[in-house]
Amino acid sequence: MEVLTHIIFYFLVIIPSATVHEVAHGFVANLLGDDTAKRLGRLTLNPLRHIDMVGSILLPVLLMVSTGGTFMFAYAKPVPYNPYNLRSHADEVKIALAGPAANLALALIFGMLARFALIIPEISSMAVFFGIVVVANIVLAVFNLVPIPPLDGSKLLLFLLPQEQIHLRMFLNQYGIILLFMFIFWGVGFIAPIIGFFVRLILGGELSGFIF
Repeated sequence: MEVLTHIIFYFLVIIPSATVHEVAHGFVANLLGDDTAKRLGRLTLNPLRHIDMVGSILLPVLLMVSTGGTFMFAYAKPVPYNPYNLRSHADEVKIALAGPAANLALALIFGMLARFALIIPEISSMAVFFGIVVVANIVLAVFNLVPIPPLDGSKLLLFLLPQEQIHLRMFLNQYGIILLFMFIFWGVGFIAPIIGFFVRLILGGELSGFIF
């Protein structure tokens, strides 16, 4: 039953939040002159346009079932863009950071809803659900800002690296996926305090302690 609860939570919260994340990438790319995502029909909040059958469905469900709901990793189809339609590498950074920024915006909105729900008895039970949405979006935002390819934070890191650091650039691009999986299994604990800080900041001590 606990695993089933995690799966339901995943489809109700994580997939919509990841959809907003991906749409934000395409939306900003379109603003900056690249309409690739728009032409491919990816500027839509319909999750079906962003779900990857393996990464969004099979992998997370299998992981949740096999680990009893204690571990889950998933990914959506990245929204494509054509860098040749952009003015500079800085535009690529803006596109990359749009996803985490959208998740932070969702966290703030649902954080206000959670605080509002707490003071109204008729909808106080919704405060926990709103709080879960906050946590999910903070996790998505912070995790995607980790500077490991292909995560969004890597775009900022590669932009800031001096051009002469060609070997480091090549290493990150070549071994990014391996580094990412190593981080998922052994490094997530390093970002947990950051996630906790933002959750407490947005939800307050009482509600965040109950949820997170």
